[in-house]
Amino acid sequence: MQKDDIFLKPQEKQFEFDSQVASVFDDMITRSIPFYRESLELGVDFILKNLSKFENASLLDLGSSSGNFLITLASRLTRAINLTGIDSSPAMCEYATNKALAYGYDIKFLCADILKSDFGSNQAITAYYTLQFIRPIMREALVKKIYASLQENGIFILAEKTNSSDKTLDKQMIERYYQFKSAQGYTQSEITTKRQALENVLIPYTLDENIMLLKNAGFRHTEVIFKWVNFATLLAIK
Repeated sequence: MQKDDIFLKPQEKQFEFDSQVASVFDDMITRSIPFYRESLELGVDFILKNLSKFENASLLDLGSSSGNFLITLASRLTRAINLTGIDSSPAMCEYATNKALAYGYDIKFLCADILKSDFGSNQAITAYYTLQFIRPIMREALVKKIYASLQENGIFILAEKTNSSDKTLDKQMIERYYQFKSAQGYTQSEITTKRQALENVLIPYTLDENIMLLKNAGFRHTEVIFKWVNFATLLAIK
């Protein structure tokens, strides 16, 4: 796994999932998101429990990046499930495809814009740290499209970085998160440089705003299945 040292140098552009990021993404994501691997495994647990009631099941992973969730799921499957990932980054799709082939898993990765893609019909949809990169004005329509794509009793797992509506608490949460990143070996300069590159690119909602987004789309129940400071994973049922 190649080490993420991209932000040791000043950046001349906003953050994007280009070939440079794709080459270090697995190191970047595990050192940047608390309990990343655990949240993937937790999502797989609930996917397996809920898809057992469907005879022929398909799962769509939005913003599939390097394929970590789908590969983790594939490693635990005991029956065939149609697995598809969609990502707008050609570099990420190529990386994920090659990684799945190396593991010998039958996973399809499509390079496309999730805002314009036809999701078809699915029993489960996942979005790990994806909606936060969608412009807020487009999120409601996207979540409604996700809802429409799911069959009755289908589930949507949404993992997001969040913020707090309380300014003091939000500042404390961010400080605690930076402590986490520092413990993973990132310097203060790297943390600051990446934060600047992500400004107006990653726009988090509060936990309540995410829950309301799901409720307004029509999901009959939403549960928080994991939370660490300003990171949360939600499960919504159609």
